[in-house]
Amino acid sequence: MSSEAGDRRAALADLPSVDEVLKSPESLDLLANFPRRVVIQSIRNVIDSRRRAILASQVADFSRSNLFKDIAENIDRLLSFSLVSVINATGVVLHTNLGRSPLSEGVLDNVMKVGMGYSNLEYDLETGKRGQRHVHTGRLLREITGAEDAVIVNNNAAAVLLCLNTLAKDREVIVSRGELVEIGGSFRVPDVMTSSNAVLREVGTTNKTHLHDYSNAINEKTALILKVHQSNYKIVGFTSDVGFDELVSLGGEHGIPVMYDLGSGCLLDLTPFGIRSEPSVAEIIKKGIDLVTFSGDKLLGGPQGGVIAGRKRFIEKIRKNPLARAVRVDKLTIAAFEATLMEYMDTEKAVKKIPVLDMLFQSPSEIQSRAGKIAAGLEMKIPKGLIEVLEDSSMAGGGSLPDMKFPTFSVSISPSIMSVNELELSLRKGQPPVIARIKDDALILDARTIRDHEIETVVNAVAAALAGQ
Repeated sequence: MSSEAGDRRAALADLPSVDEVLKSPESLDLLANFPRRVVIQSIRNVIDSRRRAILASQVADFSRSNLFKDIAENIDRLLSFSLVSVINATGVVLHTNLGRSPLSEGVLDNVMKVGMGYSNLEYDLETGKRGQRHVHTGRLLREITGAEDAVIVNNNAAAVLLCLNTLAKDREVIVSRGELVEIGGSFRVPDVMTSSNAVLREVGTTNKTHLHDYSNAINEKTALILKVHQSNYKIVGFTSDVGFDELVSLGGEHGIPVMYDLGSGCLLDLTPFGIRSEPSVAEIIKKGIDLVTFSGDKLLGGPQGGVIAGRKRFIEKIRKNPLARAVRVDKLTIAAFEATLMEYMDTEKAVKKIPVLDMLFQSPSEIQSRAGKIAAGLEMKIPKGLIEVLEDSSMAGGGSLPDMKFPTFSVSISPSIMSVNELELSLRKGQPPVIARIKDDALILDARTIRDHEIETVVNAVAAALAGQ
């Protein structure tokens, strides 16, 4: 046996058992402060880690003091929440990986009130009998969108699936080839069609679809005409598609409902902000579209959910579908949705009250001022030569407004004592994590998505990271 193998064997033999460690005075202190199962699991984890290190011939401090230091750190990790709040310094407002829409304090207050006790989720306070959960948001959606009725499910994919399964099961749905979209997570319209047991009938070409393409595809098996909004991409150049008026007229002529998957779900007219590519839900409903589906956590600015709005007779059929129960939302989502929709009752104030809209449409001067405050705070803690305020551009994100660039101001940091990747990693692993981006070998902090109350935290986090803390 080689000396190295002998050393490994001796080191393995010196490893204490879980029971030995558990009976030590240090563990008794840990057991007095933390759950027994967590302490035992942490002891196991640390001993297993040391065993792997020995077998891999890694050099490590296997002292008793370091053993309990590692156990304590492991306990902290086990008792820490995995889902935590982060600071979004990327400039991407609807960042899917970071949870998309942040909610306002007013919305969160309502969620807390409803969540802390019992509620009239499915109880009619007027009659004293069982009620329906959709009434709490339905009244507001009817008012805001002009739809005859509406229902909320757990996301827009579920909304599309439920509509197709209800209205077109085992029958054909006509869709333009240019609208067979794929969004994040490999969600594809054809796949949803298959899952709903509807039959896809493609018409037109990738860049051009005409009214006669739809008309020629109609037969006795046709159940629905589906139009899909190109919310996360654009086809430009030699293109042509069919407008709402023509599709509604065609559907009415043949007694076939027309559905529009709007995707992002904007409830406001965005033309005053220079955005003409994103129709509002109310605008679509006015065109006579029978059903519109859209997300709650994108341009609407609420919690995750999918809304189906449109003709009452179709909504009633959709509610009765057994799948509706499988994709229904809970009381906390409804509380957040109702409070968000309540903000839209005053459209002039909604832009400021709803965080997503406020971040998207804040003036460049506001963003520049915030970037200046971040830079000034950093200059008091780190060398000035490392910091620069730059004109930049932000994105809406979340598959929304793909052709829009929003002018912004960012703080650029060029570290001299570490690589920019090391700085980004340090910020990402901090408490709280600060999520930034790297561009041209500099760390970029986009002030659009950094809130006023987060400025000091960001400044301290960058300073600490550069100091190696």
